[in-house]
Amino acid sequence: MYVVSLAEHRGSTSMKAAGLVLYKFCDSTFLPICHLPRFWLPGPCGLAGSISPSVNSTTCPQWAALQPIKHRGLSENLDVAYSSEDFKQRAIQALGDAVRVPTESYDDNGPVGEDSRWDTFAELHRVLEASFPRVYESLNVTKVNTYGLVFHWQGSTTAKPYILAAHQDVVPVEGQTVKEWKHDPYSGYYDGTWIWGRGTCDDKSDLIRQLLAIDSLLKQGFSPARTLILSYGFDEESKGIEGAGHLARYLEETYGRESFALLLDEGSLYTDMGGIVFATPSTSEKGYFDVKITLSTLGGHSSVPPSHTSIGLLSRFITTVEDNSHQASLSRTGTPFATTQCLAAYNPLYPEDLRKLARKAVEDDAALKVLQERLLASDPLYKAMLGTTQAVDLVEGGVKVNALPERASAVVNHRIAEHSSVGELQQHMIDLLTPLATKYDLALIAFGSNVTCGGAGQVVLSDFLGTALEPSPVTPTKYGPWALLQGSIKAAFESSPTRNNSKVVVIPSLSIGNTDTQFYWNLTKHIFRFSPSFDTDRFNGEHTVNEAFRADSLNEGVRFYTKFILNVDESDLP
Repeated sequence: MYVVSLAEHRGSTSMKAAGLVLYKFCDSTFLPICHLPRFWLPGPCGLAGSISPSVNSTTCPQWAALQPIKHRGLSENLDVAYSSEDFKQRAIQALGDAVRVPTESYDDNGPVGEDSRWDTFAELHRVLEASFPRVYESLNVTKVNTYGLVFHWQGSTTAKPYILAAHQDVVPVEGQTVKEWKHDPYSGYYDGTWIWGRGTCDDKSDLIRQLLAIDSLLKQGFSPARTLILSYGFDEESKGIEGAGHLARYLEETYGRESFALLLDEGSLYTDMGGIVFATPSTSEKGYFDVKITLSTLGGHSSVPPSHTSIGLLSRFITTVEDNSHQASLSRTGTPFATTQCLAAYNPLYPEDLRKLARKAVEDDAALKVLQERLLASDPLYKAMLGTTQAVDLVEGGVKVNALPERASAVVNHRIAEHSSVGELQQHMIDLLTPLATKYDLALIAFGSNVTCGGAGQVVLSDFLGTALEPSPVTPTKYGPWALLQGSIKAAFESSPTRNNSKVVVIPSLSIGNTDTQFYWNLTKHIFRFSPSFDTDRFNGEHTVNEAFRADSLNEGVRFYTKFILNVDESDLP
């Protein structure tokens, strides 16, 4: 799932950044949803110290907990059911059964129908149908590109439908690490606290909790007013093309562009900071681009070498790239700024001098510049959040010690800043490397265009494996869908029997990795990435040995999805 993101991985990483999308409580276009409850006690923005989660901040607006009204009794009945030992055991069994199917996806997977490694997903489908017969009987189930799953729960009104998403696949387990696992990586073993196995955290827990919520609502006789779509891809851990790529096209062809009210996929988590719990849904993702630099020169015997071989020239190009990193930017209209303002307002551990600086930076340009410098100096993660990153991750060249290498190449991985673009990155590389190509009499061909001529060889800049991805659109955080999500998170958290009425602060964050949502941009402007779990509900994180998920978090996650479904269903969203 996601790389490090906060979407993908989320947790503390997601807490490190974000940016401000200006917030209004009511917009004339969205007045119907302004009936949502909110608390609006202006926080002491000029005073020292963090403010209480029960007090609203002018720089980090909070909507109050939103409990279902029309279906209040249903919600309360299910809250009781979810706290039972019987339900907990059923949830543990369902997740364990799903984990026992090794639905690994690989970077080199071929198309469905040509690569037999996809066949394992058919077994997962059989397991899901056996675990949730009521869901399969009551909802229309469509398989897209064989293994993509779309569950269609028809509503009684013409209101825009919405999407809950997750993915069925997991990252492969390296054979040499199996002996390091406390329990077999595909055992789904429950030890009384943890459910063990690859995919328990990423992302079968979200998938199972969504299906448990749907099944529970069906059992209680709930019939939705607003159509709900479940969309489950099967190669999010590799390219996403076979799964969500096909699912997104199917949904657009079936419903049309901009036809969904919102979409909620996996993403950032709950994190406790100094006794204050933050939920950090990602409202945007960085872009992605792997640039391949290929140097080609004449070969020959190494006993009569030129001044620079292709490997030597490549090293100069790599050095130039690394010596000229991209400039970071803390923009008031960016997600990192919004996250910074929220942490400054509510995090009791936030350095007091930075807190004051952040408050001043809302309007003072000089303070904004100093804040950016201080943040970049405080933690390397801010560099990743505030700018485009680059890392030379692959290099190759040469075939024999006494033969001059005719070709050498390197691949530079980029995560593109929210405020930048693929085109801006390409131009940066061209501007940076053109003087070097001229100096060494090399022809420069950049992304399909001839830039310089040269007689000593050529250097080619290209899109390695066609990975170019623009930064995602930024989800609005000033009306309807964001308020519904925030209110649902608060309702589920603050009414939890395990939380003793404690409060949660919900803040937007930037994901530095990418999820399947990259394929859904045409369907809705309101895309959120959030997984209702604590970072401490994951024994050792994801994508590593000893992946395990805390069983109690299953119940809590189902409570959230249930309240979210009921709140969206009875909302006045278009």
